Amino acid sequence: MAVALPEVVEELLSEMAAAVRDSARSTGLLKFVFGSSAIQALDLVDRQSITLISSPSGRRVYQVLGSSGKTYTCLASCHYCSCPAFAFSVLRKNDSLLCKHLLAIYISQVMRNCQQLSVSDKQLTDILLMKKKLEA
Repeated sequence: MAVALPEVVEELLSEMAAAVRDSARSTGLLKFVFGSSAIQALDLVDRQSITLISSPSGRRVYQVLGSSGKTYTCLASCHYCSCPAFAFSVLRKNDSLLCKHLLAIYISQVMRNCQQLSVSDKQLTDILLMKKKLEA
C-alpha cells in the first residue's frame, strides 16, 4: 500500500509536535529524514520567514523569505514551492522529499509561529499573478 508524501510528513510532524520540548530529539529526527535542509528550514522558522496569506474564499498560500532574500511562493496543500531547489532536487532528480521552504512551512505549522496575513480574493490573485509575471 503506497503512502502519500503529505501523510508521511504529517505523521513525522505529529511526532515532532509531541517531542517539541526535547529540541535535540526533534532536530535529530528532522536531520535524519530531511538531511541538511532540516537545519536550513529550522533557521527560516527561527527568523519568522514564513507568512500564511489567506483570503475570504478560503484560499491559502505561503510566502517564505529565503536565506538569499528572495521570496518564494509555496502551496502546501499540493506540496509545491517556486524555488529552484524544489524544481531540481524534488521534481527533476527526485532525490529530496521537500525543499527547505516547504519543510519550514510544515515546521512552523506544528510550532504555531507562522505569521498570518488576510487579504481579499483579488489581492491574493494579484499576488499570484505578480509572481507569475516575475518568473516570465
